[in-house]
Amino acid sequence: MTAHPNHSVLQTLKNWMLPLAMILGGVFYPFFSSLAFLTPYLIFLMLLAPYCKLSPSDLRIRPWHLILLSIQIAGGLALYAALRPAGEVLAQGAFICVLAPTATSAAVVTGMLGGDVASLATYCLLGNVSVAVVSPFVFSLIGEQVAMPFGVSFATVCRQVVPLLILPLVVALSLRRWAPRIHRTLQNRQIVSFYLWALSLTIVMGNTVAFLVRQDASNYRNEIAAAAAALIVCAAQFLLGRRIGARYGEKVAGAQGLGQKNTVLAIWMAQTYLTPIASVGPAAYVVWQNMINSWQLWKKRKSDNSTTRI
Repeated sequence: MTAHPNHSVLQTLKNWMLPLAMILGGVFYPFFSSLAFLTPYLIFLMLLAPYCKLSPSDLRIRPWHLILLSIQIAGGLALYAALRPAGEVLAQGAFICVLAPTATSAAVVTGMLGGDVASLATYCLLGNVSVAVVSPFVFSLIGEQVAMPFGVSFATVCRQVVPLLILPLVVALSLRRWAPRIHRTLQNRQIVSFYLWALSLTIVMGNTVAFLVRQDASNYRNEIAAAAAALIVCAAQFLLGRRIGARYGEKVAGAQGLGQKNTVLAIWMAQTYLTPIASVGPAAYVVWQNMINSWQLWKKRKSDNSTTRI
């Protein structure tokens, strides 16, 4: 059966939307950087739609979830401590690439690769809640707020991060209970989250480029080092997540859970709480994780086509 032309065009658009979003944000950075104030609201909406798809019966925490979560938090802090002597920008850029929670779109990629979507979605939720709890403490110690008294710094970060990551879950559960029609609409319109992600990515890339343009040329060395570190961290997380997940029969979900990050949130956190130039790390991570996922999807399609011919 021949695919409908419109479906083919839409699929092609989806495949290229994220690279196009990055290019668009970079080329037209003066305009998109002016929209940076919208990023927290877009992150909220981006999380709301996938949370509406989760069923309480699906939320089963498994051993590999806890192992990956410990790597995400403790591993990120250990990496920061190890790289700090080489430079604060390098250390913070690598750290935020590990601490950042799993992207909601990882569930889509997991499904396309034949993994357990429900288990990955559970880890995504667990990671977001954990980051919401841990990040105020962490950023109060290593972020730009270190000059403030700890209590003031903790309260400042907590007031911004916790509602951003926890409130979408509260709203999703409330809609399930008291507004089932709206809940079903969001549940059946998961593509909205993808488009919001693309728009958010355009804005954060515009904001990142605008920041880089204003930088002194002497910072380019730090930026290249941060981008290179992000490549190593990205490849290591996909590989480590795959190996850990494989022990529990979840190699695809494990790789996506640890490797595919909510880079929009990571870039926003870096620009808001860390040394802003450290956002080059997660900005580069966007490119690396999309390259790895594109290769995995190509390999899967090639394997499926070979099986079909046989």
